[in-house]
Amino acid sequence: MSTVLIVYDSRTGNTERAAELMAEGVREVEGVKCIVKRVDDASLDDLLNADGIIIGSPTYYGLMSAKIKRLIDDSVEIHGRLEGKIGAAFTSSGGNSSRAETTIPSILKAFLIHGIIIQGDPHSQHYGLAVIGAPNERD
Repeated sequence: MSTVLIVYDSRTGNTERAAELMAEGVREVEGVKCIVKRVDDASLDDLLNADGIIIGSPTYYGLMSAKIKRLIDDSVEIHGRLEGKIGAAFTSSGGNSSRAETTIPSILKAFLIHGIIIQGDPHSQHYGLAVIGAPNERD
């Protein structure tokens, strides 16, 4: 059985709700176990033990939150050991021009440095899910 880990940070609850929606989608895939953790509860071992890693962060000044950045900074200790895992990122933001489209790539760049495999979507939300405020039915 494959395991997908969803790690998120959330201050208002919007990114947490997006993480729950991501988990619903992952759990629809037969043979895949989904683990959801707040970044405060996630460890480097969690990253190592997952086959897929999805990280979600609120958008702060066009970047990921400090807590998510700290996890990524700490992951230098396991550099080279995440290679070949599958990755994705998502964010929530306060509005259309809040730089959500730069937050997701800030996470994906770290994935690429680790050798984590990412896939864009040529049809919609190319980098990953970006919600404005609370997720809605479309999200």
